[in-house]
Amino acid sequence: MIELTVDAGGLARSRFAVSPLHEVVATLLSWGLQPAPDADPWVARARRVLRRARLPLLSELSLDGTGYVPDFLSPHPCGPSPTVEEELERVRCTPPERVLSELDALRNGRPCSGLAGSPLPTGVQRAMARGGAHVARQAANELRRYWELAFAPHWEAAKTALDTEIDRCAGVLARHGAARLFNSLHPHIQWGEGTLRVESRFRITLPVPLVIVVPSLVAPRPAVAVDPTRDGDRPPMLVYPVRDKAAAGPIAPTDPSAEIAQLLGPTRAALLAALTQPASTAQLAAHHFLSPATVSYHLGVLHRAGLVTRARSGRSVLYRRTPEGSRLTRNR
Repeated sequence: MIELTVDAGGLARSRFAVSPLHEVVATLLSWGLQPAPDADPWVARARRVLRRARLPLLSELSLDGTGYVPDFLSPHPCGPSPTVEEELERVRCTPPERVLSELDALRNGRPCSGLAGSPLPTGVQRAMARGGAHVARQAANELRRYWELAFAPHWEAAKTALDTEIDRCAGVLARHGAARLFNSLHPHIQWGEGTLRVESRFRITLPVPLVIVVPSLVAPRPAVAVDPTRDGDRPPMLVYPVRDKAAAGPIAPTDPSAEIAQLLGPTRAALLAALTQPASTAQLAAHHFLSPATVSYHLGVLHRAGLVTRARSGRSVLYRRTPEGSRLTRNR
């Protein structure tokens, strides 16, 4: 059990964030080998990419069982929605002494917290011999390559789901308060009497200045990232799985009728039929093999006709069918 004591000020400072690099590094944990049944297929494919690509440091740090992945690989989000480039730069600029101390924590473990040590792989030892700055640079370069191969094509849809979850949390906070919010995240997360309790095989009890809360499409269960070196004041990061992953799922392939295609034109009819769930321009473009500019033009026509609505969700704009648009597609 992990118990984090947060006073009223710390609770007020606690915040939510979406972290692209955290989703990348989460696949290095053992759950990347056996993702949750409702996880998007790209989660399982990511480990296959890791095995095929030339990413020696990440490959050696990935886990087949329980253990620890160094925290410097996924820095705490510095804002509500950092870009992957911002996070990669923070990895690259990690202080060398922190890199080496976290790798020492991997080697020696923290028995008092239930973290067992493990021998460092040969490639990690060679990188360490060249210094912590070298390890940070190599890690950033490999993370960039891993991101480009396994995550970049899917990130917009994934981020839409994560932004939608944060919007849900904002509504719970506004209507019911922080206690109800934390207790709504996951059955294994409980808030009461100033303490946040997270079910875990690790044993940690400590007061914290605030908590950074990060929803995840990769994690199958809650986890807490706590500084294992305890040589700084980094707040813990609470990660929990998003239960409603519908916004990240594939757009259902729905074919419009010949009559609707004749009325609207084949492209606009196909886009309207595809909106069985909210989707962005980029998602629709990828699934229909069209340019984003073309999709944007046709969605604009459908919007002016009152068949779709649009609303911002984070950095994305999601399109939805209006009741009129839904009736039109049903009466085909």
